[in-house]
Amino acid sequence: MTPAEALAELEMRGDAERAAGAAAYHKAPRRYLGVPVPEIDALSKQWRPELTLDERVALADGLWQSDVHEARVAAARLLTQARIRPDDAVWALIVSWVPQLDAWAIADHAAQAGSRRLVADPARLDLVETWLDSPILWTRRAALVFTLPWTKLTHPKPAEIAARERILGWAARLGSERPSWFEQKAVAWWLRDLSRHDPDRVRAFLDAHGDALKPFARKEAEKYL
Repeated sequence: MTPAEALAELEMRGDAERAAGAAAYHKAPRRYLGVPVPEIDALSKQWRPELTLDERVALADGLWQSDVHEARVAAARLLTQARIRPDDAVWALIVSWVPQLDAWAIADHAAQAGSRRLVADPARLDLVETWLDSPILWTRRAALVFTLPWTKLTHPKPAEIAARERILGWAARLGSERPSWFEQKAVAWWLRDLSRHDPDRVRAFLDAHGDALKPFARKEAEKYL
């Protein structure tokens, strides 16, 4: 399976009316085919067992470089898997995408792939923390969206608690320093998901840092409290 062949399969499933709607909705200036995500996901699952890991990484790279919306989603879906060993090439490719993120849908699909690699090797959080200093809001936002698995721990181990506290520090920083809607939304998303498992910790965060959040973000963070 080459990137050109994979793109052709996506194009066969395109819909011009849906593509126009997606372009208007996502607003990022790239080509849209109008293929629903479930169909992209089904294709990715069909391609995955036919490829070696190196071939899969190469296909994902080629699809991403096409700069077609659905192809970039497919690239991320190809690499969204809990167990990949060795995964250094996968992680390196996903990291190379981060400075190119420019719209929420592709960013979130990339985050789903990247979050698995962070859980597999939490030492990679050191690199993720550097994204907070980026001039690109999507890169800064990625620091929280990639780390959402740390909000879902019901019985976290000491190392996981330490990592979670570290990320909450990032959330406090973004919440106070960055007024953009997408970053505030990411902070709220992180806190909202954490509140399902540790509501007291979210209340403590909001007591300390909640005044810096926009009203909509604080409301979202408190949704399940």
